[in-house]
Amino acid sequence: MHIYCLLFPDYEALDLMGPVEFLHFLPDVQLHYTSLTGGNITAHQQFSVATVPLSALPADSLLLLPGGMGTRALVHDAAFLAALARACAQSAWVLSVCTGAALLAAAGVLDGLSATSNKRAFAWVRSVNPRVDWCSVARWVRAGKYYTASGISAGMDMTLGFIADKYGVDTATAIANRCEYRWQGNPAQDEFAALYR
Repeated sequence: MHIYCLLFPDYEALDLMGPVEFLHFLPDVQLHYTSLTGGNITAHQQFSVATVPLSALPADSLLLLPGGMGTRALVHDAAFLAALARACAQSAWVLSVCTGAALLAAAGVLDGLSATSNKRAFAWVRSVNPRVDWCSVARWVRAGKYYTASGISAGMDMTLGFIADKYGVDTATAIANRCEYRWQGNPAQDEFAALYR
C-alpha cells in the first residue's frame, strides 16, 4: 500500500508523526511525503520535511492529511483545494487529523458525511462547511473511506482504528503495544470535548 502524506507550511508535527509511527509497521507499505509544489515543508514546530510535488495517486493508496495553523489560509486556497479533492477521489482511504478536516470540508468531499475535528477549533471548522454532519463529541469518526480525528493525539487512536478495520484488531493492538502506546479504541469516547464547550 502506498501512503501519501500531504504536507503544507505550518502543519502540526504530531498530526503527521504519530500516525506515521504506526503506519510504517504495516506490511508492504511505501511512505511518500508530498506537498502541492514539492520542496522542504516546515512544521509549526520548526523542522522541515523534504517533499515531492503531489501527483496522481495509485489505486489502493492512503492519503494522510494533518491539521495545524496552516489550515486557516488553505481553506481559501482554490489550487490546493482542487488538488486535495483530486487526491481524495483517487485514494482508497483518506485519514485527516485535527483541523485537516476543515481542508476536506472546504474541498467539498465531506458533504453529507459525518466528521469531527479538534474541539478547540470546532466552531471555526464547522463554519467552513455546514453541509458536513459535524460530530461534536467523538475521538474519531469513520464515514466510508474517510476517517477524521479530533485534536492532535486523537490521530494516533484513529490510525490504529483504521489499522484495526483493515488488518484486524490484533494487528492494531500489537503495533500499539510495540510502541508502548495506550490505545483509546472507542471512537465515541471523547473526554476532551467537554473542556471546550
